[in-house]
Amino acid sequence: MIKIGPIELPDFPLLLAPMEDVSDPPFRRLCKSHGADLMFSEFISSEGLIRDAIKSRQKLDIFDYERPVGIQIFGGDEEAMAMSARIVEAVNPDLIDINFGCPVKKVVCKGAGAAVLKDVDLMVRLTKAVIRSTHLPVTVKTRLGWDENSINIDEVAERLQDIGVQALSIHGRTRAQLYKGEADWSHIARVKNNPRITMPIFGNGDINSPEKALEYRNRYGIDGMMIGRAAIGYPWIFNEIKHFFKTGEHLPAPTMADRIEAAQNHLTWAMEWKGEWVGIVETRRHYTNYFKGIPNFKEYRQKLVTTDDAAGLYQVFDEIREVFSDYQFV
Repeated sequence: MIKIGPIELPDFPLLLAPMEDVSDPPFRRLCKSHGADLMFSEFISSEGLIRDAIKSRQKLDIFDYERPVGIQIFGGDEEAMAMSARIVEAVNPDLIDINFGCPVKKVVCKGAGAAVLKDVDLMVRLTKAVIRSTHLPVTVKTRLGWDENSINIDEVAERLQDIGVQALSIHGRTRAQLYKGEADWSHIARVKNNPRITMPIFGNGDINSPEKALEYRNRYGIDGMMIGRAAIGYPWIFNEIKHFFKTGEHLPAPTMADRIEAAQNHLTWAMEWKGEWVGIVETRRHYTNYFKGIPNFKEYRQKLVTTDDAAGLYQVFDEIREVFSDYQFV
């Protein structure tokens, strides 16, 4: 069992990575139903929360069926981080996660996300401000360093643990790499094998198959792994990995009926959460991933992203069910 404060997770938990414009409640619900052990909100700007920005506030929505679930915040100002931690605590997540890893320019320009890797003293001060403002466990997600000449994850891990951080998720790239090249997990393994480190260390980056998950678990000895992009349009990956760990065998690939059900549930839950119109529009970006690689599907994909009402969309799903009833995935 892996513990983060009072939260008990199974041995070698699989975490759903927080992803901007992806990790909302409908998507998290799908991943939870397919085996994710711990999930996080999309990252939320501390300044946005304090300004009462509607988009930031909506990202605080969590539901009991998701638990355990963390809310992730980012920012570069101690006071704003402290205040936002108190706002987050009011909605009662299981933990607060701090993003010190986002490489996106608009975040880095504000001195937040991965920019904080350039100033470990600031990272420590920001983290302390959050820890002091909440009774919830505080965890951190970060990268190896700013660039390959300044990989400082060893110092970061020790100093964060010393001030009370209770788990660390490490993406095996530097900020300079963005999402290019291969994630280098040897640095994550070194942090995990540091005798001073007692908090759980989770690896993140490039886990996209059960085989790779098993190989990395065995090779790098981390406490669990965080999966991001591979779960988009494919929430089945969590249970597939768990099954492969136990048996060395693959679960059957999700059928067309499974994919339709997932896409339809995603739409239904999005509409329940944000209303019909917003739910329809926000789910459109996911259909390509649910139905990736299916020949002669273009016409139906077009219908899914242009139909403007729920009844019409459910009808499109029925058409897909009928036309592709014999389609076999390998």
